Amino acid sequence: MSKDTINEKDKSDKIQDNNPKSNLSFWQRYEAPILLTTVGGAIDTIAFVGLLGFFTNHVTGNLVMAGGGFVKEGEGLWIKLGALPVFLIAVVISKRFIAKSNHSDHILSNLLFAEVVCLTAFLIAAVLFGPFQEAGAIDLAITGFLGLIAFAIRNTAGKTVMSKVRPTLLMTGNTTQLGIDLSDYIFDRTSCNMDSLKHSATVVTSFTLGALVGTLLYIQVGLWAIAPFILPVLYLAFAVRDESYRQRQLINL
Repeated sequence: MSKDTINEKDKSDKIQDNNPKSNLSFWQRYEAPILLTTVGGAIDTIAFVGLLGFFTNHVTGNLVMAGGGFVKEGEGLWIKLGALPVFLIAVVISKRFIAKSNHSDHILSNLLFAEVVCLTAFLIAAVLFGPFQEAGAIDLAITGFLGLIAFAIRNTAGKTVMSKVRPTLLMTGNTTQLGIDLSDYIFDRTSCNMDSLKHSATVVTSFTLGALVGTLLYIQVGLWAIAPFILPVLYLAFAVRDESYRQRQLINL
């Protein structure tokens, strides 16, 4: 082994030792994205099935469903079209709250608590009004919009205070990134490319598993399947109040 090669190896080892991420387990590094993405996949799937084709996460999906409804004269068009303004209003209010918080350390925690409140209200409405039979019913609209608001808050947090984390709800971009990361790693096997590939694969896999588990739970207990997926968000609302946790999960990933 040449002297230059030894020096490069020593330099790489020193960088690895000085990198706080290198001493963390897989779960410690990706806990927050795994939990948030699993919740997103599960509740979006449960809601789509239980709310007769209404997306609580993919707002543009509701617009596509509305377009299909126009062609097939389907019910519930007003609910699917109404999803866009409801989502935008929730985003505007969330962004204003962030601006008023003046960079408080608890902004993200408060946003996650707000999501928990909305998801809890979503669960209560779903159990109280469900099972749903009419896609255009007002009780379905109330229920669906509560879930929609919860994820509007999360999406706003993702674009602002969690801007360095891969999106935990919108998977088209993450799946594209996974393909890019896979290509980069196949043709240029660096540790940086491997880290990016792990992150993308983790997020996409977590969403997929969440959707699968959510489906299986819905088959067994109906809309009560929403309940267990509120708990991870509640846990993270407390966890992110710790600065070291925020840095590990939301800045250094």
